Amino acid sequence: MSILRVRGICRAFPGVLALQGVNLDLAPGEVLAVIGENGAGKSTLMKILAGVLRPDAGRIELDGRTVSIDSPRAASRLGISLIHQELTLCTNLSIAANLFLGREPGCWGLIDRAALRRDALRALARVGLDLVPEVLVGELSLGRRQLVEIARALSAQARILIMDEPTSSLTAEEAGVLFAVIRELRGQRMSVIYISHRLGEVRQVADRVTVLRDGRNAGELGPDRITHEAMVNLMVGRDLADLQGRRRPPPGEPALQVEDLVLPAWPGTGLRFTLGRGEILGLAGLVGAGRTELLRALFGVAPALSGRVLVEGREASLRTPAEAIRAGLALVPEDRQAQGVILALSVRHNIGLPGLGQHARLAGLIDHGQEQADAAAMVARLEIHTPGLDQPVQLLSGGNQQKVVLGKWLALRPRVLLLDEPTRGVDVGAKQELYRLIEELADQGVAILFASSDLEEILRLSDRVLVMHQGRLAGELSREAASEEAVMRLATG
Repeated sequence: MSILRVRGICRAFPGVLALQGVNLDLAPGEVLAVIGENGAGKSTLMKILAGVLRPDAGRIELDGRTVSIDSPRAASRLGISLIHQELTLCTNLSIAANLFLGREPGCWGLIDRAALRRDALRALARVGLDLVPEVLVGELSLGRRQLVEIARALSAQARILIMDEPTSSLTAEEAGVLFAVIRELRGQRMSVIYISHRLGEVRQVADRVTVLRDGRNAGELGPDRITHEAMVNLMVGRDLADLQGRRRPPPGEPALQVEDLVLPAWPGTGLRFTLGRGEILGLAGLVGAGRTELLRALFGVAPALSGRVLVEGREASLRTPAEAIRAGLALVPEDRQAQGVILALSVRHNIGLPGLGQHARLAGLIDHGQEQADAAAMVARLEIHTPGLDQPVQLLSGGNQQKVVLGKWLALRPRVLLLDEPTRGVDVGAKQELYRLIEELADQGVAILFASSDLEEILRLSDRVLVMHQGRLAGELSREAASEEAVMRLATG
């Protein structure tokens, strides 16, 4: 008997029919993967199950009876817990406070601090984290925040755990810990709904796969039919060739030269490397190795303590993002919703933001015609799926939000493009599109430095690989010498 049955769920947003009669079944102790391209309706369906959104039509049955899930609190009472793709932790609170927010141990309105600390340590241990519970979440890396979010869901004693892209910011080692937790939960008869664009993970953890396409059920795969080809065919409705990184010509003259750059987090270490015109340089390493810090320093978000940076042979002052932009640099950040877009603004306004100075006329008035033309060009070039240029970015799927972030910088025609986890939360079809675009930009002479936790992505795209460990460059690998084993050997010191 199913613990959860979903029948005929429909949900519409302005200009978008997100779900059209979707069905889903989940058995006790089962790990069900729900997959599909960006915009297929996966996250919308999960938010409905978690009480974040309400369906326009359809019904949800739990243990054979119809239930109404009209709020996250109602979902929690029913034993349903959702780990969002975009993290929902309070960065100004401690780890312990986040883990038990609204469920603090104590009585008469007083919190039992000792019990809170003890319970927090127990929850963190379940996901392999050895952290001090009193540390602020804002001080953690994105990968560690993801594991804290998972620990919070597990501590709530849910019967149904929904994981929406849980490994998008995790290293291979951290993902291994998560998979072990999932196996343990399965043994305890907990049911898990697992959403991921990483099809290798799906094959590894799922008992069954449900595929959504364009807001509808596209098919289902049993345990003996879960293959990469079968999943891709159902997701996109066609064969999708697994493109191999093509042979590329040697890089041109240096576009970016970094000399003895000292990052604030590692004042005793200087970084030195060169990036050529038209070169794709991969930046690998474990979470906390310093990849994001390096990119943020180059873009002036968290300026380096010392060192020199030359852009096309000329020394550049990169104390602020404005200076970095003037020097020809652009950064696509790791956390698109917090740092990459303004969710309430339209696609047009987001793409036009970095170019406001270029669009300004006399007296500071904006040339809205040029802004409109630039936004339309980027929407067409990147194939951003949106009902119109005035659609708020918050109503787009995660993958299309990522394309908006990329499009706003490409409109400035940067000479050096910095990418931090460029395909995080992006489906297999959109990922291939982004790979083609990155290679196309390199062919046009753009120098690209990108950080990724996905080793397959690093090996697929990179002409060279720099590996970081604890704030220093642990080594450099040529395309021919790069392998998962070689990268991990350097990344672990």
